[in-house]
Amino acid sequence: MKKHCWLLLLLSLVSQAQFHVNGVIKDSASKKALPFASIVLNGTYSISDVDGKFSITSTAKISGLKISYVGYASAEIAVDDEKKFYTISLTPKSNDLNEVRVSNKNSALEIIRKTIQNKSQNNPLQKLKSFEFKAYNKLLITANPDSIDGRIDTLFIKKTLGKKQTKIDSSDYKFKKIITKQHLFQTEKVSQFQYNDKGFKETILGTKMSGFKNPIYEILAFNLQSFSIYDNQYELFETKYNSPISDHSFEQYRFKILDSTSIQGRKAYMIYFKNRKKSKEAGLEGVLYIDAGNFAVAKAIMRIKGLLDVSGTHEFEYIPEEKIWFPVHKAFKIVKGKNNYDIRILGETLPFDADDNKDDDSRKKVASDFTYLLSESNMFDIHYNIPVKIRNPFLFMEVKKDAPNQDEKFWNHYRKDTLDVRSQRTYVALDSLVAKEKIEKRLFVGRKVLNGYVPFGFFDLDLRYLISYNNYEGFRFGLGGKTSEQFSKIFRIDGYTAYGIKDGHYKYNLGSAIRIGNHSSTWVGASYTDDIREIGSTSFAVDKRVFKLYNPRPINVSTFYAYQSWRAYFETKFIPKTESIGQLSYAQIEPKFNYLYNLDGKSYQVFNMTTAQFSLQWNPFSDYMQTEDGRLEVEKRFPKFTFQFTQSIPKWLQNDFVFGKIDFRTEYEKKYLSGQKTSLLLEAGYAFGDVPLTHLYSTSPNSLTNDKVLQRITIAGKNSFETMYFNEFFSSEYLTLQGKHAFRKVRVSRKVKPVFVLVTRMAFGDMQKKEQHIGFEYKTLEKGYFESGLEINQIYSGFGIVGFYRYGPYELPRFEDNLALKLSFVWDLGF
Repeated sequence: MKKHCWLLLLLSLVSQAQFHVNGVIKDSASKKALPFASIVLNGTYSISDVDGKFSITSTAKISGLKISYVGYASAEIAVDDEKKFYTISLTPKSNDLNEVRVSNKNSALEIIRKTIQNKSQNNPLQKLKSFEFKAYNKLLITANPDSIDGRIDTLFIKKTLGKKQTKIDSSDYKFKKIITKQHLFQTEKVSQFQYNDKGFKETILGTKMSGFKNPIYEILAFNLQSFSIYDNQYELFETKYNSPISDHSFEQYRFKILDSTSIQGRKAYMIYFKNRKKSKEAGLEGVLYIDAGNFAVAKAIMRIKGLLDVSGTHEFEYIPEEKIWFPVHKAFKIVKGKNNYDIRILGETLPFDADDNKDDDSRKKVASDFTYLLSESNMFDIHYNIPVKIRNPFLFMEVKKDAPNQDEKFWNHYRKDTLDVRSQRTYVALDSLVAKEKIEKRLFVGRKVLNGYVPFGFFDLDLRYLISYNNYEGFRFGLGGKTSEQFSKIFRIDGYTAYGIKDGHYKYNLGSAIRIGNHSSTWVGASYTDDIREIGSTSFAVDKRVFKLYNPRPINVSTFYAYQSWRAYFETKFIPKTESIGQLSYAQIEPKFNYLYNLDGKSYQVFNMTTAQFSLQWNPFSDYMQTEDGRLEVEKRFPKFTFQFTQSIPKWLQNDFVFGKIDFRTEYEKKYLSGQKTSLLLEAGYAFGDVPLTHLYSTSPNSLTNDKVLQRITIAGKNSFETMYFNEFFSSEYLTLQGKHAFRKVRVSRKVKPVFVLVTRMAFGDMQKKEQHIGFEYKTLEKGYFESGLEINQIYSGFGIVGFYRYGPYELPRFEDNLALKLSFVWDLGF
């Protein structure tokens, strides 16, 4: 009986034959594609995409297509069973519609204008006092097996002396074999979304990621598209664009009525929009379905096409009681665009290889031509205008403790459809592959290495202390590290020891801390340090640890002070969207250069300082995720602000001086989908009271005092003044401003892909109580210091060249003294 049931099921599945028709719709005269043309077949309504292309699947035999487009004569096309691709040309009417006048009552411009005017009445985030819903999301990286030619090719390669070498190319065959059985990557999650006057938050109730027992939080937090389509800026693939219904949309977009249709029994206008500028960065392209009654968006298709072809779709359900359209479905898709550059998404998970010859349409396609990312979310269990209590509303996302461990009963309850065979195989295959290749362990080790540690069981070796060089110590060799999470998650011991070959002294540090707050990542600790530090250097205690293969500036530094310090501290993320450190320290300071500090007739060569310091970094626009391991900044947004206040404590622990310091920094960065990046950095400091030169400001110089330009060639710093000589300027109050713009890579060859960066820097400062500093000559920055230059980074294997010129009030008489030529090194990890 069971065999008969399976046979009947198989026959019923086979009998559901599917008919496919693909094609493109063009203007008969210009041959240009007609985006979002209306297509009717067998009573079903569809539209072409932004390139005029369409792909239709039907279980009933397709006899014909009816194509219509505003301003063009309609066409009916008979469908041949043997023909799968159609190029359909439409003829423009004599009264072709270019752009409807505002005076026309039903014009596209008038409809969009009313849509903008009614945004506050139609935006759920503004009209509704509160709401909550659950959402099931599934993300795939996959390919359509039917699009891939699975033949094994024989390649003939010409060699010298007229000989040929044969090579079997089975890459497509292997790729199709794999993709027929499974997807390349797959993840699912179930979330609860909550909104009230305090904020909008996602709480992940369940997550399942192929190949990983524990989720990769960066993927969970990946923001693919905006929730709301009513904001002035719409976000698509972590890039913000001016919305077609923003307050100034008419300055950027053209609008055109394509058709009218019916959605859930309500009449809707199809409004096509396209940016006026030719630049791919300028704006979006797509279709808005505008409700004819309340001028709300009933459906939206947003697309940007360039290096990548990225599209986002929003579908809504009408709620009659509230007279509002509420989102019920979102879809996001990335396919390959016209890219002459290798693009990597999620590390190496989704690679798009460059087209070596963009003019050669006949080139052999590779796997990345067929690979795409697809993410779909379905919203359900929607409640609105009810009391909604949000725990920690400042969080963008929170992952429940049991979210990675949900069973199949949980998933079958929330999945809209059961997993198909390919999806089931994906979990099995990738779980097996990840376990076999120890990928999860390698990922754990890789993260440690990126932060400068190598894990050895209970101990993490710190790579920063192994070897370094400066002009005072010469080569410095050391060993350091900290206890790992495997040793304890609530207690740590850290320290290092180092020895300078040139100065012949040992340096060391030993500290420990205990974790008293898990969710807020709060630690309390103490440490002792005996080491040296560059004079006039500014550091923020809250700055995150950054590991570098090399640190170029200290190589040329020769003026340091030695210090022995005892420190008690706390660090926490308790305050929303901040990271802060408070510390109390006592230090004995000894300058290692010719210097005396004169105060009230007394000269100090060695002195004591007891200080209290509070450092805070505030990232108001960043998104934070709460996990069991702590709070993570999952989406860095700008600007960022850093504040630090230091105050000496008079007459305590033999403190010699009374002073205070206020330091401030703000950073701004904007990345473009084309690969370009603009960044701004502003830093300022103010020291008041009696402060030795060792603790004032030198504004990060990075040029040697050698006479010839070639003798001054060193490694360029990240934010240092490349033409400013070491110890040339000191200030008790200062302000610096830096602007950078990095263009996208210029692809000369596979290995040579330089990045051109324009840089300009300026500094202003002044020095109070100059008479207190004896034995050390310096200048001040009252008139303003300026330099500009060009960086050509990553020319080959990370190395590049840098050139800067010094100008303005502190320009030197000789041309070559104002010029700085440097080498640069950028370690591109491909993320």
